[in-house]
Amino acid sequence: MQASGDSMKTATFPPLRVDPQLRQDTESVLREGESLSQFIEQAVRSQVELRKANEAFLARGLASRDRARQSGRYVEADVVLGKLQAKLDAAKVRTSRS
Repeated sequence: MQASGDSMKTATFPPLRVDPQLRQDTESVLREGESLSQFIEQAVRSQVELRKANEAFLARGLASRDRARQSGRYVEADVVLGKLQAKLDAAKVRTSRS
């Protein structure tokens, strides 16, 4: 994995002890030419991005809550769910025409 900054230095993760079955299961899903190290690196990158996205989502939700509290303007859950259902229904219609 590359360290942050302009340099191309790399860093390592600590050794990881796992159940032998997990290692076997992981090796069984490797793609052709993919190493265990590559798989683990990609898994770590994916989890980092997922956690960043979750943190950003929560921050936006909390900020929205705070704005609603300050303004006193709220949207009823039934209204939001109705709009979401309409979007879902429209998407299903579009995909069924394809």
